[in-house]
Amino acid sequence: MMFELSQLRCFVAAAEELHFGRAAQRLNMTQSPLSRQIQLLERILDVQLLERTSRQVSLTPAGSIFLIEARRIVRLSDSAALSARRVAKGDSGRVAIGFTAVSGYSMVPRIVAQARAVLPNIDLEMREMVSGDQVDALLTGLVDIGFVRPPVNRQEFASACILHEPLFVALPPGDPRKSAAAFSPADFDGQSLIMYSRQGAAYFHNMLENLFNDAEATPSYVQHVTQIHSMLGLVHAGIAAAIVPESATGLHMNDIHFRRLLTPVERPVELHMAWRTDNANPALPGIRQLCSDMMA
Repeated sequence: MMFELSQLRCFVAAAEELHFGRAAQRLNMTQSPLSRQIQLLERILDVQLLERTSRQVSLTPAGSIFLIEARRIVRLSDSAALSARRVAKGDSGRVAIGFTAVSGYSMVPRIVAQARAVLPNIDLEMREMVSGDQVDALLTGLVDIGFVRPPVNRQEFASACILHEPLFVALPPGDPRKSAAAFSPADFDGQSLIMYSRQGAAYFHNMLENLFNDAEATPSYVQHVTQIHSMLGLVHAGIAAAIVPESATGLHMNDIHFRRLLTPVERPVELHMAWRTDNANPALPGIRQLCSDMMA
C-alpha cells in the first residue's frame, strides 16, 4: 500500500506548524481528518513521524528526514500542475519558427528578444530555410510558423502579411552610378544585372521581371542565383549590380552602395506569416499575436 499526496500535504503542514489546529486551518480542513491522514501515513510507512503530547507536537528523527523528501515531492507536484496549466493556457511550451535568411537580418532578432521579454516560458526554436522548404516543414509539423514569401495558397494553411519592404539597388565597389540618389526600373535597360533564379527564387524573379516589362526595360542578366546573400557576394566581387529587399541592406557589406529603387508600389516586397490551421500547439496563438503586433 502506497501513501497518497494528500497525506504528504497533511504531514508537511503539521511538521512545519508543529500544531494540528494551525495545520488544519492552513489546509482548509478540520483537525480530526488531518490527524487521521497522518496516522494512516505512519501506518503505511510503519514509522512514527510525529511525537504528540497534550502540550506540543514535535518531529521524530525519522520524521525530520522524511520531511525533506516530503517537501520535495509536494513541490514537484505543485510545479507539475503549474507547468501543465501554463502549457494549456499557452503561457509555456515550445514553438518552432522557420525563416528565410534575409528575414533573419533584422526581423527575427527583434521577435526573439520580444518573446523573451513578454513570453519567457515559451522556448523558440529558429530554423533557417527557403520558403519552399518551409512549406514542407509546416506540412510535416517540423515548424509551427513559417515566414515565407507569397503566395501561400495551400488549403491547410492560414497566413497574414506582416511586412512590406521597398527594393534597393546594390551597386558594386567603384560603380560610377553610386552618385545617383535613386533608380527606376527603366535605368537598367541594357545594363548588366544579377538576377534571381526562376526555380529557386520565383517570388523575386517574377516581381523584377514584371517591373522591367512594365518599364519596357531589358537588362543583361550576367548570373542567376537563389539566395540573396550569395547575390550580394557577387555584387561585392564586382560582377554586376543587383536588386534586393530593404532588409538585405542590414548585411553591411563593405564597399556595396545601396540606393532606393523607385517602384509604382512603394513597398512591393511582402513577407507572410503562415501556419497550419489544425496546429493544436497551445503556445502558437501567443507567439502569432506577438509577431503580428510587432510588425503591425
